[in-house]
Amino acid sequence: MSHEAHEAQEPETPHLDFAGTTPYEDYVKADVLTHLQHTLSDDPGEMVFLVTTQVMELWFTVIVHEWETAADALRSDDVPTAIAALKRSVRELEALNASWKPLGQLTPAQFNSYRSALGDGSGFQSAMYRRMEFLLGDKSASMLVPHRGAPRVHAELEKALAEPSLYDEVLRLMARCGCAIPASVLRRDVAQRYESNDAVEAAWTAVYAGDENAELARLGEALTDVAELVWRWRNDHLVATRRAMGAKPGTGGSAGVAWLEKRARKNVFPELWTARSHV
Repeated sequence: MSHEAHEAQEPETPHLDFAGTTPYEDYVKADVLTHLQHTLSDDPGEMVFLVTTQVMELWFTVIVHEWETAADALRSDDVPTAIAALKRSVRELEALNASWKPLGQLTPAQFNSYRSALGDGSGFQSAMYRRMEFLLGDKSASMLVPHRGAPRVHAELEKALAEPSLYDEVLRLMARCGCAIPASVLRRDVAQRYESNDAVEAAWTAVYAGDENAELARLGEALTDVAELVWRWRNDHLVATRRAMGAKPGTGGSAGVAWLEKRARKNVFPELWTARSHV
């Protein structure tokens, strides 16, 4: 190969000289993200805990965006767009759940070495996670109380509490499609926690007894994928906590493992699970 031909195949040098920050930095804000970590102990493991928690918060934000996109699409009877958003959120939930890997084998001694740095801080105080729970239909006005000191966050949560959940929008869509969803369910107070309903179970049973490629059946399976991964998230959280601190009270005054065990027993979108027994 001639010297000229070799030179012609050399990759071009990327543009390296910018007047200010790089376009990558302008878009990603990496410098902001990588300087948000301020550890409060001398233990090197605290950095892993802090960064992993921050990564979880970012995934919460993405998943809330996907579920709000799905809810908006359902209001417009745009089921394909809703299913696409739910399927994206499944991949994002898988990445979120993988975030437990760095923390899942903490010993009590390792966790205790920086636990005091958390003070009264606890994961149940996460506003973005609370928005996820509200979108799933797990509403509770009392969970706004910890955020009274942050007006913007409190207002966002108050708005999310008063709006229909993702599942409320699913049931309203089913009613418009001719499914026998009771008026009491359609007109329920959406600021309250969703409770399982026998008639809704029967409606899902009818959907699953029909064409499995029908739009509502595919929507039901996308929702079930989400529900399964939410259940896995709760169980992974439970196992990691039990391993790190046993049955001791959690930070922030929570009941720790006892609280997480109660959460892990609850199914998201309950009738999608119970209807399967009748198909």
